[in-house]
This record gives sequence, structure tokens and C-alpha cells, in this order.
Amino acid sequence: MKKLLTVTTALFFLTTVFAQTKKDSTIKKTSTVRKDKKDWTKIDLSHRANDHFMLQFGYDGWAGKPDTLSITNVPRSINVYFMYDFPFKTDERFSVAAGLGIGNSNVYFSSQPAPVSPVPQQNASGGTHFKKYKVVTTFLEVPIELRFALDPENTNKTWKFAVGTKVGTMLSAYAKGKDVLNGTGLMQDPSIYKVKNKTYFNNIKLAGTLRISKGPVGIFGQFQFTSLLKGAYGLPIVYPFSIGICLSGL
Repeated sequence: MKKLLTVTTALFFLTTVFAQTKKDSTIKKTSTVRKDKKDWTKIDLSHRANDHFMLQFGYDGWAGKPDTLSITNVPRSINVYFMYDFPFKTDERFSVAAGLGIGNSNVYFSSQPAPVSPVPQQNASGGTHFKKYKVVTTFLEVPIELRFALDPENTNKTWKFAVGTKVGTMLSAYAKGKDVLNGTGLMQDPSIYKVKNKTYFNNIKLAGTLRISKGPVGIFGQFQFTSLLKGAYGLPIVYPFSIGICLSGL
């Protein structure tokens, strides 16, 4: 009986010591994990690239256009912006950025007049038509983005995501026809005709944007919520969109 009591006491003592050791180890491990967790409110952003400069090359299209309106060649755009971002104090991986820039779009049409150009009707008759047409628009734009960077201290290397909007006012718009062909498709007049007129366009632009980058190189997309053309003139209601490559830095 005395021997059994001794063994029981020894087992109880060992169990208590083991439990206490395990508890201390767990507390130490938890403390270590909490200590290693990064405080995103206390990081140095003084030397990071803030994407102050953005250059975008896009492939353009018009959503909602009728089937009779055929876009050809490579409709394209180029956008240039200077921006400044403001990191969140609570988590500097997030920031809001705003800026100013220029957006230019060139959309091409083949063997048919551009929808806003009276040029072909004024300068071609008897089945003649222009070989190429294009519509060119230029906007002064204010881009605004909500940004997120996985590593805000090294934005020139890390993944970056941004969603935002662009508000713009039209600076210029024109339609251009090149090379008048006769009814059989032969060259009749190797001339270029250009009409500059903002009458047929909505002068205010509102678009949504999305951007994903790894370091200075990424992809972007934008969709215009306002129609480019004025339906009051019998023109189609079209919503320009663009997808392409974005270069950012500084």
C-alpha cells in the first residue's frame, strides 16, 4: 500500500511538471508570434516609389455599337498621368491617390464613314468613299485610385492593386478620312480630309478603372460609364473601353 502511494505521488508530480512546461512553451510561442507580427503603422515609406508617374498603352473598343459600325485596324489609346498618393495611417499598405493627366484615343473604321464626320458626304459622290477613317478624342483627366501594396516599403518589386475612377473634360475631337476611292475601289484622290468638331460628343467623361502591377509593370482596364456620342443627333450610344499595359514609378 505504501509503495502504491509513493508511485501515485510520483506520477502526479511528473504530470504537473509536464503540464506546466507545456503551458510555458505555449505562452512563449504565442508571445513570439505576436512579437513577429508587423506593425504596418510604423514603417518607413520615405524611400519608396509612389507611382507618381503612370503611362498606359491600351487597345480600345466601343461597347454598345451597332453591327453596322465596324471598327478595324488597331484602335488604340495612350494615357499619361502624374499622381500623388496618401497612405492610410491605420494601415500603410492602403493609400488613396489622385492626379492629373491626358488621355488620347484613336478608333479606326474601314470603308465606311466615321459616325461623326460629314467629310465623306461633302467630298465624295457617285459611290466613292474613303479607304480609312478614324475618330480621335483627347481628354484632360483626373484619375483617383484606392491602392493596396503587399509590401509598401518596396513598391518597385511587390504586387500592387488599384481600383478607381477617371473624370475628364474633352479638349479636342476630330474625324479624319484618308484616300478617296471610286466605286470600283481604285484610288481617286490621295488626300486627307479632317473635321474638328466637338458638337457630336459628350464633353464630360466618367470611367471606372482597375490596375494590377508587379513592380513598375502591370495591366489595366477601364470602362466609360457615359456615352461618347450624343444620341440627340441620331448617333449610336457607345461606351468606350480600354485594356492594356501600364508602366508606373517614381
